[in-house]
Amino acid sequence: MEIERKYLIDTPPEDYRSWPFHQIEQAYLCTAPTVRVRREDDTYYMTYKGGGLLAREEYNLPLTKEAYDHLLAKADGRILTKKRYLLPLRKAYGAARDADADAAADDTNADGLAGAAGHGAVSDAADLTIEMDVFEGAYEGLILAEVEFPTEEAALAFTPPEWFGRDVTFTGEYSNSRLATASPDEP
Repeated sequence: MEIERKYLIDTPPEDYRSWPFHQIEQAYLCTAPTVRVRREDDTYYMTYKGGGLLAREEYNLPLTKEAYDHLLAKADGRILTKKRYLLPLRKAYGAARDADADAAADDTNADGLAGAAGHGAVSDAADLTIEMDVFEGAYEGLILAEVEFPTEEAALAFTPPEWFGRDVTFTGEYSNSRLATASPDEP
């Protein structure tokens, strides 16, 4: 199961380009159900995703470069390109948030999310990562952040860092399959 929240980012942290990243190219063979092919750096795979916005089934199948190129030529819509920057969630809160998280350790639930006293900070046990996609090509300037969770309860209890923008998890308007088939001026 993939369980994730997605946010529109207006102003990313100034140092985001110093974070580790993956270069991603992806396209869609079908959007209902979702069947995607992706190149992530030098790795190729096909993904099936079931229906849903917050939680859905996800299966990955490795591909060779030749199989990827063959399937890419059959894709519907546009090919999406982006850099996916990876930031440990706790780091995104800064030193002040780390102190809050340490102080709130006793309030941390089994999913690793702090209670109300933690202001949304995450304990070390959570080990969550922000995946921030900076789009290129037709969607240059669009930035989305996703955070994957171990449970739906953890996802629903999540309080994002202050620099996150609008929560678009439940709208579907910024799903990559929609971006691939929509006009770039209407996400």
